[in-house]
Amino acid sequence: MDTLPVPLEAQARAIAFTPMTEADLDAVHAVETSAYGHPWSPRHFRDSLQAGYPAVMLIGEAHAGESPWPPRPDGRWLLGYLVAMPGVDEVHLLNLTVNPPHQRQGWARFMLDALALWSRGQGALSLWLEVRQSNAPARRLYERCGFREVGVRRGYYPLSALQREDAVVMQLGLDGTRGTE
Repeated sequence: MDTLPVPLEAQARAIAFTPMTEADLDAVHAVETSAYGHPWSPRHFRDSLQAGYPAVMLIGEAHAGESPWPPRPDGRWLLGYLVAMPGVDEVHLLNLTVNPPHQRQGWARFMLDALALWSRGQGALSLWLEVRQSNAPARRLYERCGFREVGVRRGYYPLSALQREDAVVMQLGLDGTRGTE
């Protein structure tokens, strides 16, 4: 998955996908905890890497006067990352995160489009994900990208020590369809 396609305009800005490794987990987890009230733990990422799930980071050059956060040895920004789980004829998006200073700049859609293209190349017919029912901005983004709500997983996400939140299950047909009935 480290060969996700990068459009020419992004190449001109020194944007690239790079495989996530265990050495990256401190920086990834720093972004994760800044982006979510209920973040993945480092163990979630480590388990995904050890299982061989495709996991990539979107990296870009810092501009003059900017200090990349979290700091990277190469001086570039960690714009975002994704973790996916391939299946027989589908790919399940497990985590898609954009570093908060770079949100609302099109990077989530950029990563989703690249994942869909990669998934098609792997022979997948559909792309699946779960999203918190309360996460209206993410749900709108996924809908704009062609995903369709196809179900609900009751109590899927932790909300507090005693409460859970439902997940909306969304699907994108990669064979020209827009979700399943």
